[in-house]
Amino acid sequence: MTDSAASGVQVPDDLVQVGYVSGAFGIVGGLRVTPFSVDADALLKVKTWWLDKPAQRSVSVRTAKMHGGDVVATLVGMRDRNEAEALKGAGVFVARSEFPKLEEDEFYWSDLIGLDAVNLEGEALGKVTDMMHNGAQSILRITPVEAGAPDAKVVERLVPFVEQFVRSVDLEAKKITLDWGLDY
Repeated sequence: MTDSAASGVQVPDDLVQVGYVSGAFGIVGGLRVTPFSVDADALLKVKTWWLDKPAQRSVSVRTAKMHGGDVVATLVGMRDRNEAEALKGAGVFVARSEFPKLEEDEFYWSDLIGLDAVNLEGEALGKVTDMMHNGAQSILRITPVEAGAPDAKVVERLVPFVEQFVRSVDLEAKKITLDWGLDY
């Protein structure tokens, strides 16, 4: 279902949160955005972002570049540091259909989250519930989905997203096959 934004523009159905506004940058209304991915391709290349503060609305990106681990950006029509400060904490969303195209065997984190993880023996490892980066590679956070006793401790698996462990990713079947044992 498509909602209307505060500006009357239709909100895309495929919005993905790619970061959040962590503060103002400079004195002329620049934003500091903390991205959820290391390379921040969507933030750097897509020219229409959606912010969820004060209400969901689209904004046009004038400039965006990496600065340290963050993206610093200027938006069309924003010229004041106070306006930028007021957006601190806002989620930054981009339409998935606008993400830059990837090479074969490359994936966006948002495409991996929600996949069922199985090992080479076909045993269910759980569901990919999150991704993180440890400086060397991306890590799949896999949470078991089997129902146990209410007081049972849920043991998540952290699996490096590297060729040694990742055997296949099937986005259509919503499944990732890993060389990973149940007892790891």
